[in-house]
Amino acid sequence: MDTPLSPKLFSGPISFLKSAPQLQFLPDPKVPEIAFAGRSNVGKSSLINALTNRNGLARTSNTPGRTQELNFFDIGDPLIFRICDMPGYGYAKAPPKVVQKWRFLINDYLRGRAVLKRTFVLIDSRHGIKPVDEEVMEMLDKAAVSYRIVMTKVDKVKQEQLDATAQQVADIAKKHPAAHPDLLLTSSEKKQGIDELRLAVLDAVQS
Repeated sequence: MDTPLSPKLFSGPISFLKSAPQLQFLPDPKVPEIAFAGRSNVGKSSLINALTNRNGLARTSNTPGRTQELNFFDIGDPLIFRICDMPGYGYAKAPPKVVQKWRFLINDYLRGRAVLKRTFVLIDSRHGIKPVDEEVMEMLDKAAVSYRIVMTKVDKVKQEQLDATAQQVADIAKKHPAAHPDLLLTSSEKKQGIDELRLAVLDAVQS
């Protein structure tokens, strides 16, 4: 793109496009896509709502039956790029068949989506990286998809604990070839780090 994108884009037209339960339902790959992945309860919907200046945008994807689907949002009019909200992973009560379906859908999307510019992997600041997070990071490594770690809910932990967890997360990220070296620290509730996240998204769109 010749003209740098402005963060004001997130104050303009944004709308829910569709849910894709299988690859054949994906939207036409005509614009760049940015994906968000994270464990269940990591605060992904809240972060997407904060990113886009909308209170209930990502709630569209939380209706029953859509939890294992890829949800797409159009950014800009005319359309500039899309956000793909991946289903939350690591939900303990999910049946094995549901987990397997999720894995196949995500893996196929990551490996075969040429317009996917970057994935943002959300990590809860209260818990750090769990084994299931590392599994997803390894999936991204194998798919050669560039990703960046976003720590959520940083307002919920004391600074000393946050510093220690962030260091631990950064050390793990260095071992993953497709991971961006710098972390983004965010709080949807306090709007902390949201401006930096917007810039990171726009930078990825234009890369």
